[in-house]
Amino acid sequence: MPQRAPSSPVVAGVVSPRRPVPASIPRPEYVDRPHPAPYRGPHVQPAEVVERMRTACRLAAQAAAEAGRHVRPGTTTDAVDAVVHEFLLDHGAYPSTLGYRGFPKSCCTSVNEVVCHGIPDDRPLVEGDLCSVDVTAYVVLDGVGVHGDTCVTFGAGELDEASALLLERARAATDRGIAAVRPGREVNVIGRVVESAARRHGYGSVKEYTGHGIGTAFHSGLVIPHHDAAPEHADVIVTGMTFTVEPMITAGGPAVDLWDDGWTVVTRDGGRVAQFEHTVLVTETGAEVLTLP
Repeated sequence: MPQRAPSSPVVAGVVSPRRPVPASIPRPEYVDRPHPAPYRGPHVQPAEVVERMRTACRLAAQAAAEAGRHVRPGTTTDAVDAVVHEFLLDHGAYPSTLGYRGFPKSCCTSVNEVVCHGIPDDRPLVEGDLCSVDVTAYVVLDGVGVHGDTCVTFGAGELDEASALLLERARAATDRGIAAVRPGREVNVIGRVVESAARRHGYGSVKEYTGHGIGTAFHSGLVIPHHDAAPEHADVIVTGMTFTVEPMITAGGPAVDLWDDGWTVVTRDGGRVAQFEHTVLVTETGAEVLTLP
């Protein structure tokens, strides 16, 4: 069974060629363009958009769950990407990350100290690795295209106690952030709750990468912080908003660095990371999680 010492850093592997998508599956407008068109719509989604998002979110959650069944020692992150790619295509969905600002794969796979946006490659997972699988599905229903976005951190084989606790507590921090959603509150309340939950265990919560508004756009421009950002990010939460809550919880400090590939973000101190993400709909009393399988 492959082994890696706990202090051994993740290194870049070989990225396979881009996987094809049948012409019959509709693509987002941004695919193979330098950047998406600016979003000019509302943060509050009409009911017909929300109903379509339910389908996209459910497919994203199912694809992530299927990917998780393949996160095991000896499996490459590229193989995990293939699972996500084929699952989404089989269900008529396009993997939103594929071709987004040049991203080459159908999901992000972030291992150990990789915070987010890890590019799937030929590195095999080893016993005790953490692997976050970030999946976004795009579907077009009755002429309207929508996205659903989720992330789950899985363990490859048996985890050491520290990694298992990090995973468990990162999930709890995300749940606490979602529970803080209420109409009339500012979005920075979410970050305050998340960071407090992380600090309780001596963990960090990454500041530079945030949650976001989502709907007909992959990223609408609404920012959901995962740290105490007040008085900034003071958008008021309104019933009908749809956005992601996706804190990246670090076993060490929250400072990060970016690899030369322009995507892979890692903790500066090499501490491990766990991330859970849900797309939520703001209701009159709180938040409904849409990304459930």
